[in-house]
Amino acid sequence: MPGDYPQGVKLGVDVGTVRVGVAVCDRDGILATPLRTLERNVKKNTDVRILAALAAELNAVEIFVGLPRTMKGEEHASARMATDYAKLLAGKLGELGSEVPVRLIDERLSTVSAHRHLHDAGVSSRNHRKVVDQVAAAGILQHAIDMQKARGTEAGIRVYADSVPGPTGDGLPTGPALEEHPAPRILHKTEGNSEPGQQ
Repeated sequence: MPGDYPQGVKLGVDVGTVRVGVAVCDRDGILATPLRTLERNVKKNTDVRILAALAAELNAVEIFVGLPRTMKGEEHASARMATDYAKLLAGKLGELGSEVPVRLIDERLSTVSAHRHLHDAGVSSRNHRKVVDQVAAAGILQHAIDMQKARGTEAGIRVYADSVPGPTGDGLPTGPALEEHPAPRILHKTEGNSEPGQQ
């Protein structure tokens, strides 16, 4: 009996400052496997565009972005980076006319586990960097699909694109957007007109 969550191909994403790992699972949501590693481009966000196009190409029904937290469950800079990335991805998907949901999922120790799995598989430490992000993404995705099956319902927190992306990522208009609607000028009742120097 299918659970109350999307059925089909899903992607897992491990966001780093230099690289972004991507993983994919089968249509039945049984096994997550490493797919590819993208170079993170903060200025042009070319990796975000590639990822959105990849989701369309694979007909993905859902994307999970790992949310790094401390063992105490606290969120720091890396968690904010992952959240902002998820919002960017949701926005890019929207631009492509896609309604594929992007969800944040707890990913404590995913990279540590990825290194351990690679070591156990006999992969030399020198070659870890090439694939560790993909393996970490696979761990994130596997955790998400296992949680969905165990609960019979959705996992993680859905993220939506900011209306007007700003440096704080809070969705508030910045720059020119603020200047389009200047605050109304208040006139003194006794004057009834503008003060000197105002039009």
